[in-house]
Amino acid sequence: MSAEVSKPLLAAFRKALADAGYVEGQNVEIEYRWADGNYDRLPTLAADLVGRRVALIATSGGEPAAFAAKAATATIPIVMSMGGDPVKGGLVVSLNRPGANATGTTLYTYNMESKRLGLLHEAVPGAKTIAVLVNPASPAAESQTRDVREAAPRLGVEVVIFNADGAGDFESLFSAMAERKVGALVVGADPSLYAQRGQLIALAARHQLPAIYEWRLYAVEGGLMSYGTILTDAYSHLGRYAGRILNGEKPGDLPVMQPTNFQFVINLKTAKTLGLEIPPTLSARADEVIE
Repeated sequence: MSAEVSKPLLAAFRKALADAGYVEGQNVEIEYRWADGNYDRLPTLAADLVGRRVALIATSGGEPAAFAAKAATATIPIVMSMGGDPVKGGLVVSLNRPGANATGTTLYTYNMESKRLGLLHEAVPGAKTIAVLVNPASPAAESQTRDVREAAPRLGVEVVIFNADGAGDFESLFSAMAERKVGALVVGADPSLYAQRGQLIALAARHQLPAIYEWRLYAVEGGLMSYGTILTDAYSHLGRYAGRILNGEKPGDLPVMQPTNFQFVINLKTAKTLGLEIPPTLSARADEVIE
């Protein structure tokens, strides 16, 4: 992620860290490193932190940063944010007893693409062809693609996968969606796509394309709908774990935290602009409706 995107998440992390007794600038210093969506930079950034002999590494942005940190050190404690199953991905031995030098929180956001597809289908039942935008560089791209392809026949829709490399060249992709006459769009969970959400939201609006995204901020900033876990909760967990480890606990003994709260947001202003009538039954299930 970028520094700008991470501001509210870092605030949640620092507050939880302070609650554990560590206040930035007083009794703890935080070294920040930003890949800005460029996964290739992560190993160098992680190695730099290890070279500085930091007491702990906290990673954001999902599996790519977590894998980079794990590859860089087997001794420095790591608290990680992860989008998928950390056991299946090989980041920890088990959720209850992670083992080794790493623990953290999983958002399971990569496992929610079929859920988002279903919600979008309810909002736009007339859309029989739905685009799904994924970042092929993400470790979760394969499972995301498989998830929506398996769900599509049950919903009676066709999905078309569009690959975005995270470099920000989305204009041609949306033009290709228009050529395929897709009726709606699922934007896959990915930190680099999230960092460029402004462009994605603007292009969806320009192409009159109803879309669903992962995090609440997408909907707040003009996206039609979002469904996912609450990011600030996850980063509060990371801050608490960082504090506990700095106080002497071992990361391998701290269970990987799993989400308990999920947030469904609908932007009715955007629906009106799109000429879309959101079914009352769907609005009633939303945790937040922006009017």
